[in-house]
Amino acid sequence: MIRILLSTCVALLMGCSSTNKDSETVLFAGEIVNPTSNQVILMKGGLKIDSAKLDDKNRFKFKLASLENGLYHFNLAPEFQYVYLEKGDSLMVRLNTIYFDESLVFSGSNEETNNFLLDLFLTAEDEDSAMYTDYYELEPADFLEKIESLKQEKVSNLNEINSENLLSEEAVKLLTGSIEYTYNRYKEIYPFQHKRKTAEQNFHDLPKDYFSYRTQINYGDNTLTYLRPYYDFMKAHFGNLAYMSCVKNCKDSANDDSKQLHYKKHKLHLIDSLVVEKELRDNLFRNVALDYLLKKKDAPENTEIFLNEFKNVSKNNMHIEEIENLYQGITNLQPSKIIPNLEVLNFENQSKTLTEISANRKVLFYFWSGTNKKQYLDIFNRIAVLKEKKPEYELIGINIKTDFDQWKSIIATLGVDSTLQYHSTDFKELTEKLVLYPMNKAILTDNTVIVDGFSNIYKN
Repeated sequence: MIRILLSTCVALLMGCSSTNKDSETVLFAGEIVNPTSNQVILMKGGLKIDSAKLDDKNRFKFKLASLENGLYHFNLAPEFQYVYLEKGDSLMVRLNTIYFDESLVFSGSNEETNNFLLDLFLTAEDEDSAMYTDYYELEPADFLEKIESLKQEKVSNLNEINSENLLSEEAVKLLTGSIEYTYNRYKEIYPFQHKRKTAEQNFHDLPKDYFSYRTQINYGDNTLTYLRPYYDFMKAHFGNLAYMSCVKNCKDSANDDSKQLHYKKHKLHLIDSLVVEKELRDNLFRNVALDYLLKKKDAPENTEIFLNEFKNVSKNNMHIEEIENLYQGITNLQPSKIIPNLEVLNFENQSKTLTEISANRKVLFYFWSGTNKKQYLDIFNRIAVLKEKKPEYELIGINIKTDFDQWKSIIATLGVDSTLQYHSTDFKELTEKLVLYPMNKAILTDNTVIVDGFSNIYKN
């Protein structure tokens, strides 16, 4: 109902605007209800194309003289979503940030492409959940039948939309890729999840043609590089290839202390040998590095070996500074180190440093964002429990990715002690220096000295 009402509003907003495909100029505009930022940023991959301020009616407009056809995304901090644009487009969007993805509606030229892409995104969220709760337990034949049924439903919908040739060849390729890689990713994950869910000792036997789709994989399609289903497929695919390769060929080559290092090196070299598109290579190498550095602490000497291998295979990686900063952040959060002297704001908008806040007392720092209500309510419920379990610690909350006034409003609504709450305005710096993965992280200090830099509020 929300999307139907918003669709009507978008149609009214469009007024007499029309598409002129003979023109190079692209118009992308819209209206934001309950904005969380005063500007919209248009991105292509990691490159900022332009920004547009919201006017007094919360409307924005991009008028771009020349734009390459393809997939972009627009950011309204802290959220973002895809938008597909072609030369000559006149496209409008309207959304309510309270619902964001669910409320978002496109109207104008390429509305069919963008609304269909959004529907695929929303459907995938539900289907991901169903895969883990129901479908991965199925026997291979039943699983494949279910996957094919879900996929064909999307293909039929796409064919119906395009029955009047409303979509360009590039748009059809993008939407087809989104469908194909979504369901092929499930196939990559299935052997591992089926084994885990059924507690089988070995991987289940699969039909001989189970991985036949792999012959059609394009490892160098720059039109799909930043399409989420394509990228997620690649992550699952290389994880599968690396693991199965190790199981088959490397049974005695790695002891327990170096298994993670051995496996991640395999993954790096597989990406290096198969992926030819520079940005996809860089992003996949980055993913391996983040996974290795964040998910399991390894011996310092192994970490050094990994970083050297990473730099060797991923020369001139656009994420190298981030990876090096992350490694330095991990090093700086080891026990007996002083907590990084980062600045945050208190409830009165006064600047305080973490060393000031943690001086002369024991502190448990935890982190939360106002963008996910369920998450922050769960966190505050857990903090109430920890207050009883750890009375010797002062429990200090640091908010990220939330507008300052919105943060204050949430604190007031929850009735939380505002003297124990702080707000960060530099998410990137805080994330890199405090290694904020995952959001359930906690840092324990004693008179500014780190006791545990990688704790978890749900494991304390």
